[in-house]
Amino acid sequence: MKLTRITRPAAALLGAGAVLLSIALLTAAPVTARAAASAAAPTAASDMGWIRLAHLSPNTPAVDVYLYSFGDSSARIVLHHVSYGTVSAYQAVPAGDYSVAMRPAGGAAASPPVLSASTWVTAGAAYTAAALGPQSGLRLDVIHDNLTTPPGRALVRVIQASLQSHQVAVSWSGKVIVSALPFGSVTPYQAVSPGTEDVAVAAGTRKAVSPVTLAPGSIHTLVVLDGAKGLQVDNLQDASGSSATPAGGADTGFGGTAPRPASPLPWLALAGAGFLLTAGSGLSLWRRRLSRQSSLSRQSSLSRAS
Repeated sequence: MKLTRITRPAAALLGAGAVLLSIALLTAAPVTARAAASAAAPTAASDMGWIRLAHLSPNTPAVDVYLYSFGDSSARIVLHHVSYGTVSAYQAVPAGDYSVAMRPAGGAAASPPVLSASTWVTAGAAYTAAALGPQSGLRLDVIHDNLTTPPGRALVRVIQASLQSHQVAVSWSGKVIVSALPFGSVTPYQAVSPGTEDVAVAAGTRKAVSPVTLAPGSIHTLVVLDGAKGLQVDNLQDASGSSATPAGGADTGFGGTAPRPASPLPWLALAGAGFLLTAGSGLSLWRRRLSRQSSLSRQSSLSRAS
């Protein structure tokens, strides 16, 4: 009977410890799942590519631009009233097959496009879908944008979108990047020394000079346009660092490099272990008391017998 009375508290302690440990593990399970999901987020982000849309045809009216996923008639992205010289920010999209359609501004979404093209977006790659050329020879080019630079250098390329100047020369810091670049052309990227220098565009007597800052590891597209006062140069930053997310892309948010809340699992496990240790100490104490009481009982019995 005494043994039964003694072991019940010990069993209760062990049972409570087991319950607490179970609660700790069950409580920690959702947190662990959230941590695993967060850890998987960068992998999901690696399945994304980027695309931006540009209207670079001087004598073509404003358009509405649609981006469709392959096999889906619902537009994934719609940009309304895109006028000459407009370049959108990069849009992050899952890797896959896409089509770009341009319709007159305000036209019905189901109306035939005036221009369309298909492209495959590769994960981790960036593209510019640009309307180029005169209205009579309008075309939609999908241009692959670079995201990596040589160490300590910057990359620059030029898009010639000035119809009033059929050929232009572009120089950076006094060094000619390209000469006699025809209207509607896109140059390859060139590596240049970073810094803040003047970009000069010349076409006969027409000339435009614009200061541009190129940071090390940055990538830029210089667009030559017909401005209100003659030639104009727009500086587009494609990316701000080697292998970086394109400028204007979607933020990575919690799935990227943002700090994550610490999981309480280690603390809960430690608390459960501590409780079990305490329960074990209590059991040992009850056992010592049992042994002592048994010894005293035997001594008392011997004394009475003598």
